[in-house]
Amino acid sequence: MINILLVDDHELVRTGIEHLLRAGKDMNVVGVGASGEEAIELTEQLGPDVILMDINMPGMGGIEACRKINHKHPQVKIVALSVYADGPYPHQLLSQGADGYLSKNCPPSELMAAVRTVHGGGKYLSQDVANKMALASLPGQTTTPFDQLSYRELQFVLMTLQGKSMQQMGDLLNISPKTVTTYRYRAFEKLGVKNGVELTKLAVQFDLARDELIASKQPRW
Repeated sequence: MINILLVDDHELVRTGIEHLLRAGKDMNVVGVGASGEEAIELTEQLGPDVILMDINMPGMGGIEACRKINHKHPQVKIVALSVYADGPYPHQLLSQGADGYLSKNCPPSELMAAVRTVHGGGKYLSQDVANKMALASLPGQTTTPFDQLSYRELQFVLMTLQGKSMQQMGDLLNISPKTVTTYRYRAFEKLGVKNGVELTKLAVQFDLARDELIASKQPRW
């Protein structure tokens, strides 16, 4: 039996996936969560075999949760779920310890296959994700400006788009405000933007802000 922890901040999505997984005779949903913090806490409490986790969630988010869980519990397999099939997300998640990456557009059969594959020790990418990663690696292919960001720089960008303050970022990532400022400088320099408004426009242009952007929380600096 594969014990699964499901983490997604959208209740409707979470309920649908949970129902699907429970239909699998070899699968058991041991818990559900709605944030990166809950993913870490529930992993400690429940000891799942596989975690199905959304990337874009409140708090620290799925990428940071993936990194922390992989560091402390490397035996736990993690499959990232996202509406994004390209851009910086697949590479960043895989580099932080994810064993699989699924587009939320994938069919139910692929979700089940991914869980079984990673549980068996393999890696799994949605077909559309694998195709886009392969195409992006070919000479002459264009990439987004966000692909050049380091892991921490991307974290800063995502939290900025969520409207978090520098202090909140430092608290969530366990780093000093001075370090956050350093990542801000590096990210802005690489992206060629001067403030949060320009960052938001660039993110919208390259479809990075589909989930993160909330009009009332757009960064003012």
